[in-house]
Amino acid sequence: MNKNFVRKAHRWLGLIFSISILMSAGSGVIHNIMTRTQPPPPAASPSGEGLNVNQITMSIADATARLPDAAQGVAAVNVRSIGGQPWYQVYVNGSRSAQYVSAVDGRVDAAQDEVYAGEIAKAFLGGAEVTKTDYLTAFNNEYINIFRILPVYRFDLEDEHHTRVYVSTTTGSVTRHTDDGRQFEARIFTNFHKFGFIPNKDVRDLVLTTLTFATCIVALLGIVLFFMTRPKKRAVD
Repeated sequence: MNKNFVRKAHRWLGLIFSISILMSAGSGVIHNIMTRTQPPPPAASPSGEGLNVNQITMSIADATARLPDAAQGVAAVNVRSIGGQPWYQVYVNGSRSAQYVSAVDGRVDAAQDEVYAGEIAKAFLGGAEVTKTDYLTAFNNEYINIFRILPVYRFDLEDEHHTRVYVSTTTGSVTRHTDDGRQFEARIFTNFHKFGFIPNKDVRDLVLTTLTFATCIVALLGIVLFFMTRPKKRAVD
């Protein structure tokens, strides 16, 4: 192998692909900063202000019988405290959305899902008033796939930081808590570490894979060049 060719290839490929190394190093710095400035994900904890079981007058079987599509099977039933009253949160087979039946009088009310989400958000933010601004059934640039849980409601707090929380009524918890400052750091990390500025995931994965592979080639060329250019031992007379 020609030594000059290896040296030039190493130099120019290293120069061309150094940008990806710089971005990776930068994302590592940002990640360390984020671990100091941003709290860990909210811990899942029981929601509601307490459940008065003495208010429950209807059995689960009677409650689910009020749902026409429950005949195809019930996947899960939770008891939730909403508005100070117990409600059955029912998941029917084949559906990702919950249905709600009052455990007190048997009323069916789909609107309780949003009410329940609002109570979770309000309790998490210390009782502050919040406004529902979105309902996500797919991930977006802010609520990305590392948060895993869908669907979620987004609620905003009218403060100087533009605080917002994402709420899952399935888990009964806040799945993400962020604001403009935290999101600014997260956006830098995503752009540096994952090339988030490329909107198409397939193209983004191809670019990341190509640059990572090219960086490996540069490193291998450096190793080869080291052994090709190392001083030769003098022959002992």
